[in-house]
Amino acid sequence: MGYYDTGAYPVQFSVDYPDKPLDKFSTFFRIFFLIPIGVVVGIITSAVGLWQYFALLLMILFRQKYPRWWFDWYLASLQFGLRFQVYALLMRDEYPATDEDQAVHLDIAYPDAEQGLNRFMPLVKWFLAFPHWVALIFLLWAVLFVWIFAWFAILFTGTYPRGAFEFVEGFLRWQSRTVSYALMLVTDQYPPFRLGA
Repeated sequence: MGYYDTGAYPVQFSVDYPDKPLDKFSTFFRIFFLIPIGVVVGIITSAVGLWQYFALLLMILFRQKYPRWWFDWYLASLQFGLRFQVYALLMRDEYPATDEDQAVHLDIAYPDAEQGLNRFMPLVKWFLAFPHWVALIFLLWAVLFVWIFAWFAILFTGTYPRGAFEFVEGFLRWQSRTVSYALMLVTDQYPPFRLGA
């Protein structure tokens, strides 16, 4: 699919399809390669916890502000987490970098809290996103089966079947948009119910 085109939704996500065969050795032992970087991801995601969500909610509600440094931290954390997920889901062989995009592209428009965000929406976004969380839970089961299928496909052919790759990419896109709407609070535009861009 390549790098995304500018679209209407303020959260854009894509993963470059591998242009060379994937490493069978790395694929076979991926679970062990995930442990060190998984610890780092766990520490960072625990730092982006519920208390920060409530602090941001209060800041938007009472001050109508979304500090740029806070946005940058959330965005960098989400990008890193997505690089980890892409690696864990066997979509790419590059070990997840803490500070480079690699082949994982996430772009989120910085919100203008005064003009672009309704100060009362953060109170209900978590509830409004409930249908998305339910859909994502069901899709996660499908992603698990696709991951197993892709693992075998890579071991035998060295390639991630493109249809399976696009399905998993679509799941990660949907997840990113839901997180950006309901937890990062960067947009009031309701996420679309689709895997595609």
